[in-house]
Amino acid sequence: MSSQDASTSQQGHAAYPVAPGGNAEPAAENSQAAGGSGSAGSTQPQSRQAAEEARKDRTLAEFMLMLDEYEPLIPNEVTDYYLQRVGFDCEDVRLKRLLSLAAQKFVSDIAADAYQHARIRTNATGGRARANQPLSGPGSAKDKTRTTLTMDDLSAALGEYGINARKPEFYM
Repeated sequence: MSSQDASTSQQGHAAYPVAPGGNAEPAAENSQAAGGSGSAGSTQPQSRQAAEEARKDRTLAEFMLMLDEYEPLIPNEVTDYYLQRVGFDCEDVRLKRLLSLAAQKFVSDIAADAYQHARIRTNATGGRARANQPLSGPGSAKDKTRTTLTMDDLSAALGEYGINARKPEFYM
């Protein structure tokens, strides 16, 4: 391994965040392995991989500890009900909160996408021009910035995730 490769690997590792508390042991292991002679180059990938695994384990452990104090928007009872309904039996509250957090993010992403669809639709039609409202006045600026989410917007956003939410066609 050339010295340029060793310096590149050190710079790449320096970009990884150090865990709170200042524990930088994996970085120290990596710099010792990379700074050695040519024979140490054969052990560097193993020590770098071990350092990366240790960093991931430490990060996961810290995240799981943060879940102890986190109260998700989806109540634990609702999560328990749906997990029981699909046959998932687990007593670890942190895992249930992790699933609640994932569901919360999924719903949040869908809502954000639906909002973007509504904004595009509103801007494409030139806004909502209403005949019964004056063009000037205190409420007109507020109505121009107000976005109404429709089922079409939600269906379009859900379609991006592979969920069909459109009503079936009625045949007579």
